Amino acid sequence: MDSSNVNPPIGPDLIEAYGSLATSLISDILDRQTGLFGLVPYHSGKPMVGRALTVKTREGDNRTIHEALQIAAEGDVIVVDGAGMLSRALIGEIIVEKALAIGVAGFVIDGAIRDVETIRTMEMPCYARGVSHLGPYKTGPGTINRPIACGGSVVMPGDLMVGDADGVIALSEITARRILDEVRAKEADETAKITAIRSNAAGYRARS
Repeated sequence: MDSSNVNPPIGPDLIEAYGSLATSLISDILDRQTGLFGLVPYHSGKPMVGRALTVKTREGDNRTIHEALQIAAEGDVIVVDGAGMLSRALIGEIIVEKALAIGVAGFVIDGAIRDVETIRTMEMPCYARGVSHLGPYKTGPGTINRPIACGGSVVMPGDLMVGDADGVIALSEITARRILDEVRAKEADETAKITAIRSNAAGYRARS
């Protein structure tokens, strides 16, 4: 691991703050120009927030993911550049079980996964490009905690990873802190609009 590539640690205050904020709100504040695209949630819908532990793997090979689990800490999101290959799954039920025991906050896989039916029942956010029943190679090579490409975006080690049913966004600490108040303000504005719409609809139904 090259520590010079790791962003300043994401503080627990940011993790708590973004844990309840929708990716759609964050995306709007960033002019709808950022996000990890083409990655689908394969879990039950639990939101994801945590720090990026980045992994670059050879296509269809998960040796480096196993190595990343050896250094992963509670609250890490394991973000994998698998080059978008869909013919072999990079993770499945066993790796997710190991990650749960560590306290990993989620997986973001630019590649395939398997054991989807089981993963949907587990308390582990898991995003991937697709599904394959074929298992991975385990020979390497790969890198850990270096800048990677995932879902068409650059993800830096230590980035704040935010995910929900709409997708995943990676934010540097600087950006996360800069836009936080704007995201909260937009959330409040949209909540007020929805309340007004419902109130008007209720009034219309009462008059009719």
